Amino acid sequence: MTAVVSSATTMTLGDALNTGLRRALEDDPKVVLMGEDIGKLGGVFRITDGLQKNFGPARVIDTPLAESGIVGTAFGLALRGYRPVCEIQFDGFVYPAFDQIVSQVAKIHYRTRGHVKVPLTIRIPYGGGIGAAEHHSESPEAYFAHTAGLRVVTPGNPADAYTMIRQAIALDDPVVFFEPKRRYWDRGEVDLEVGVSAPPALPLDQARIARPGTDVTLVAYGSMMPTALEAAEIAGAEGMSLEVVDLRSLSPIDFETVEGSVRRTGRLVVAQEAPIFAGLGAEIAARISQRCFYQLEAPVQRVGGFDIPYPPSRLERHHVPDADRILGAVDEALAA
Repeated sequence: MTAVVSSATTMTLGDALNTGLRRALEDDPKVVLMGEDIGKLGGVFRITDGLQKNFGPARVIDTPLAESGIVGTAFGLALRGYRPVCEIQFDGFVYPAFDQIVSQVAKIHYRTRGHVKVPLTIRIPYGGGIGAAEHHSESPEAYFAHTAGLRVVTPGNPADAYTMIRQAIALDDPVVFFEPKRRYWDRGEVDLEVGVSAPPALPLDQARIARPGTDVTLVAYGSMMPTALEAAEIAGAEGMSLEVVDLRSLSPIDFETVEGSVRRTGRLVVAQEAPIFAGLGAEIAARISQRCFYQLEAPVQRVGGFDIPYPPSRLERHHVPDADRILGAVDEALAA
């Protein structure tokens, strides 16, 4: 009997991104990486470690400290047939490039009636959990999800990080790729044959049922996914069954998967690290309340950060939602 050799290996989310970027560079000579200190240093979080050594400074490019210039240059390269991948060093540094992203990158396809495509990926480490200073721990995903013409995605585990970064680079649309920085060191199994000899299990814009359940639907994404699964584990020990949905794509949102889950459970809790006001959770709550009005047994509950500038250093542990705050919302939903 021949033993089955598995192509899966255990790696961190950061290593999975590095491996995915390496595969993209190998597969397509038009893929180029750009960013501050991404070459010789390998990036602040070492996500591009070793790539300049292997592919050269013409394909892994150290740029000046100018985010608007990085995205503007990448936009021009994309118009000329390249597939640039920009790294914004920290989430709070993206705002100098905001005009380029929302005024140029997001609009060119519509402006040209579909004749011009922009295969541009913008990588942004986001969220807290690393005890950083001001401008280094923010959750700006709602700004970009609100902008028509952009795809916005975020992986919640190493397997998705490896697959989704390659899917994003292969698209002809601009993609804002949010990387949950406090999860860079989380480990998980990654099948390195996905996208090589086996297709990805899901399209880039499809959500996944990460844990089946019957009592409450718990929707989360990115950095909140391990917290949501932890809450579901605790709830299970207490006799409650939570169905955990990993959004993966924030624009477009796979409302069909969320809706299908809510129709089964009758209750919905949405967890995000970003502040509650006008966040992704608000849109999900509104859409599901409209679509599942007669199936909902309780009002939709939202859990998130507070409506304040992101607190620095040790204070962030009071700001970032934990399993207890999620379970409090679950209790509210079940009590109704």
